[in-house]
Amino acid sequence: MSAVLTPAPAAATVPALKVTQGRVVHSEFTKFRSLRSTAWTLLVALILMIGIGALFSAVNANQYHTFSAADKATFNPITASLAGVTFAVVAFGVLGVLMMSGEYSTGMIRASLTAFPAACRSCGPSLAVFAGSILSISLIASFISFFLGQALLSSHHLNATISAPGALRSVIGAALYITVSGMIGVTLGGLFRNTAAGIATFAAVFFVLPPLAGLLPASISNHLTPYLPSNAGEVLWGGARDVHNALSPWTGFALLCGYAVVLIAGAAWRLRRTDA
Repeated sequence: MSAVLTPAPAAATVPALKVTQGRVVHSEFTKFRSLRSTAWTLLVALILMIGIGALFSAVNANQYHTFSAADKATFNPITASLAGVTFAVVAFGVLGVLMMSGEYSTGMIRASLTAFPAACRSCGPSLAVFAGSILSISLIASFISFFLGQALLSSHHLNATISAPGALRSVIGAALYITVSGMIGVTLGGLFRNTAAGIATFAAVFFVLPPLAGLLPASISNHLTPYLPSNAGEVLWGGARDVHNALSPWTGFALLCGYAVVLIAGAAWRLRRTDA
């Protein structure tokens, strides 16, 4: 009795998934949140931003009676509560560099370029994920810093309300400044493709050049320092009080964004022109 052979069932066809910007962004977000350095950096940045702001507010409240008349006249409770912004910039700038330079040190960039060649070569998805994450977190931290700082200052009647002139702009501006500064860190990581070089350049631009420029003759420094990236961006939240001829808040922020756009274009150009 001969066996009856039955045809094997046809293999199920798996529909091909198209590469879309949404899927690329989701992939970048998965990589971003899965990094151990991301969680630790975000936690450190939050603690520093809120804690340093609270510390400055408490110290100023307790020492206010020892201030000179000039110091009392220039005291700003809003910027005192946001004193931790500078430390958050350090943390998020380093995180931005690590986000891109880590792609090259681990070789992950090759897999990304193979899976999403066109989208990845634009640097857009990585920047979108980073900017969205950092803006939301820094905005929350900025509001907490402000209200906590004002609560500490209120014991000596030095506090300001969120409706005070420039208060809301400073709180939101601090988050915007942190976000754009972090994006510059991302682009430096993409430009140098080396963690040490990216972090060193970021630190030099934001924390070394301003004091060095201040050592120049006044005829030069007064016209140079307002246009440095850190001084231009800090005007938005009131952090550049000692800068002569400081730009207006939104003009300074626009200049900082201009620096970021130039660096983003440079990083995208290098990614398109050179091998990973």
